[in-house]
Amino acid sequence: MAAHPRLFSANAPAAVILIRIMVGGIFLSEGVQKFLFPADSGAGRFVKIGIPYPEFSAGLSGTFEILCGTLLILGFLTRLAAIPLLINITVAILSTKIPVLLHTSFLGFSLPKVGYYGFWGFLHEARTDLSMVLGLIFLLIVGAGTWSLDAEIGERESSRT
Repeated sequence: MAAHPRLFSANAPAAVILIRIMVGGIFLSEGVQKFLFPADSGAGRFVKIGIPYPEFSAGLSGTFEILCGTLLILGFLTRLAAIPLLINITVAILSTKIPVLLHTSFLGFSLPKVGYYGFWGFLHEARTDLSMVLGLIFLLIVGAGTWSLDAEIGERESSRT
């Protein structure tokens, strides 16, 4: 059975590896920290934010961050791995950054204590999150690049047809 050609197409430049390492590395690191430091980065943090079922949610989030972050670094199933991470980072923005923007709790998520609130506070607090969103959208559009497992698989698939 042949794989969907768009899933493994990787005609983007090899330099895309830098975006994969940046985005994948941050997600991998954050996922590991959810398990290493559960009170600060995992379930304990999810309780403070107001995320339902914090132990389950933190474990699920951490697992996806580790698995999908690793897939991005390897350039394997890059477009597919970007989708759950986009969902993950969207929840992070809604639960921790939108309250800063609005300077009030939002959808049951509590207002974190930060240096300042409103538009500039939001941009400051969300800078990494927004960079991750743009990096994930970029990878979803262009794929893993020529230095990736996706490119290797794509080449094998195209040589079979």
